[in-house]
Order: sequence, then structure tokens, then C-alpha cells
Amino acid sequence: MHIMKVIYKSLIALILFMMGISVQAQIITCHDNKFWRGGKPYYFVGTNFWYGAILGSLGQGGDRVRLCKELDQMKKLGINNLRILVGSDGISGIKTKVEPTLQIAPDVYNDTILAGLDYLLKEMAERKMVAVLYLNNSWEWSGGYGFYLEHAGAGKVPRPDEDGYPAYMNFAAQFASNEKAHQLFYEYVRFIIGRTNRYTGKRYIDDPAIMSWQIGNEPRAFSKNALPAFVKWLSQASALIRSLDPHHLISIGSEGAWGCEGDYAIYKKICADKNISYCNVHLWPYNWGWAKADSLIANLPRACANTRDYIDRHLAVCKKLGKPLVMEEFGYPRDSFKFSLGTPTTGRDCYYKYVFGLVRDNAAKGGLFAGCNFWGWGGEAIPRHKQWIPGDPYTGDPAQEAQGLNSVFSSDKSTLMIIRKYCKILSSIQ
Repeated sequence: MHIMKVIYKSLIALILFMMGISVQAQIITCHDNKFWRGGKPYYFVGTNFWYGAILGSLGQGGDRVRLCKELDQMKKLGINNLRILVGSDGISGIKTKVEPTLQIAPDVYNDTILAGLDYLLKEMAERKMVAVLYLNNSWEWSGGYGFYLEHAGAGKVPRPDEDGYPAYMNFAAQFASNEKAHQLFYEYVRFIIGRTNRYTGKRYIDDPAIMSWQIGNEPRAFSKNALPAFVKWLSQASALIRSLDPHHLISIGSEGAWGCEGDYAIYKKICADKNISYCNVHLWPYNWGWAKADSLIANLPRACANTRDYIDRHLAVCKKLGKPLVMEEFGYPRDSFKFSLGTPTTGRDCYYKYVFGLVRDNAAKGGLFAGCNFWGWGGEAIPRHKQWIPGDPYTGDPAQEAQGLNSVFSSDKSTLMIIRKYCKILSSIQ
């Protein structure tokens, strides 16, 4: 009898071990300077779908019918990589901030949004799509830095729409060195990564629908003086995530040198961390002054040339580190800086083709530029107001931006054709 018990326990252990190997085999990995999925190199055109968990909920803002329709449309186009906000932080009723919020107060969670995230990941897994999940935000539109600083006793966070962005950024610069704010964030990280999906029964750390845990959306020091503390915090955060999840990729969510106070050496330092799997950049020609509202098409050559230079400079860093690069945010406004559905997207289409072409050409040579996520997916949404207010449909543009500014809607047929074409090309590169 004793021998049978030993054999039984050994069989159970072997089955669990083999199941673990099977799960790990499905998870996207990064080695030999490439992403790998199912034993093949993985290159992609993806999108930003920050509101996915809200759509997946059954509460305020939830719309599972729309969610499934959006996922089906993206899948049909060939999009299988979605960058998603885990959840916003703080109280509701604040203009320019995402609602409903997930973390109402430190360690106080809205279970409706958690259910939405679970449902989203379930539906993505069924379509063989993967998520890059970002856990924090340096900007006000989802809470992030300001939320943690307020609860750490740093005072009330300035609102950019009232006090201006300089006031907000001066306040947010405290986050890099505020240990109490860090600890509040780390508790959130432990809670999220330690979860089990209520619909699938999968632990998050075993879920192949997750490609990467991302420390934050555009984490910044907001001050040259804060850069050493900024580097230290990112290293601590990535080490914590790795201790909680030994399988998934980890990324920063950085804009690149633009988000490191223009310092490429700092960008190299944060990306060189042993727990960071791959590198990120974001790129915004209009926001960064490379294209003007009244001359978007005329400014395309300059925007494209500066884009190429910015990517090449970061690829040089990636080459030294032996890590692939993803340009996970970029956008270009509609022609004549108009926002409404049906307005032309000539400039945007040209810019998208240029960026997608850079990924294609680099990937075809076995280079490090492995993918990109355009900002952002608007899908079936029909904006009701220039500025988002609760009750309006979610678009790719968060609450602080004009609705339709950078969104790709289902009615943008010419843009969708370009996306489909390059998704197909990249999926065929081996």
C-alpha cells in the first residue's frame, strides 16, 4: 500500500510538472534577440486597447457584446497583440480621468473591473490573442503616480486641465524617490499578479494570454535630479514582478530617451536591467512638434525622417543589450486636425505605412525591431462629445484628449486595409 501511495504521488507530481512545461511552452518568450511563440519567431502589428477590462465588466461602462465584436474584428485584421490598462486608480467624478476605477483607495478594489479583466483575458485566450498589461501610469488620466503620492501624504495632486502640466509634472517628480508611494504600488502589484482568473481557473502567472507585465505607462522621472532614484525604482519594481512571476516577459513601458529626460545613457541603463525582457519606445510626431495641426500632410517627410532617426538610435542601444524593441505607442492625427468620424486619414495612413514598413524591413533581416502597437483602437465607438464624459462610449483616446484625435474606428476602411496587409506580412516572417 505504501508503495502504491508513493507511485500515485509521483504520478501526480509528474503530471503537474508536465502541465507546467505545457503552460510555459505556450507563453511568449524572448531569447536570441527575438520574441518566440510556439517555437516560431513572433513579429506583430498590434494596438492599444486600454479600456478592454472596463468593456469586459458587467458594471458601469461594461459592454461584453461590444468587447467580443471588437476582438473579433481585430482578430480578422490579424491583430493579436493588445496593450491594456489593468485599471485606473482613485475616486470617480474627476474630469479627464478614466472611469470606473479599479483601485478606489489603496488595497480597496472594484471587483466588477477585476471580473472585467478576467473576462477580457478569457476571450483573448479563445482567440489566441495576447495582452501587455500595464500596472501604473505617470500621467493623470488613470491615477497612477498622483494616486500613490496623495495616499503617501505628498499632498493633493494638481490637475493638468486646471493647473497646467508643469505643475503636475513638478508634483509627479516626487514619485521616483517616495518610498511610501512605492510600497503602496507594490501591494497593488502583488495583488494583481497573484490573482486567479475566475472564468478559466488559470493563475495569472500561468496564463498564456498575458505576454508581458509592464511597470507603467510612460514612467518618467520628470526631473534630471530624480533620474538616479527613477532608475532604482524601476529596478526594484521589475525585481518584484520577477519574484512573483517566473514565466512572463517584463517591460518598462518607456517612451525611450524622450521619457528619460533626453538621456540615452539612462535609457540604456533601465533597459539593461536583468529582469527587463525587451525595450520599448513611444513616438508622437504631433505632440513632439514634428508635425503641425495646419500642415499634417506637408510635415509628413519631416515626421518620418525624425521617426527613423529616433528608432535607429534606440535600436543601437538594443543591439548592445541584445534585446528586441517594440514601438508600443504612436499616432498621427486625422487630416486638418479634425476629430469626427468619416474625416480623411490620408496623413495617418501614410505614417502608419511608413512605421509598419520599418518593422517589416527590420524583421525580414532578422533585426531587433520586432513589433509596434498603434494608438489606439476606437472600433465601433461613436464619440458623443469632444471631451469624454461618463456614459460616453470608450474610444482609443483617453478622457483628457479630444475623442477621435488618434482613434482608429471601424469606419476607417483605408487604415484598416493597411493594418491587415502588414499583419499578414509580419505573421509570415520566420
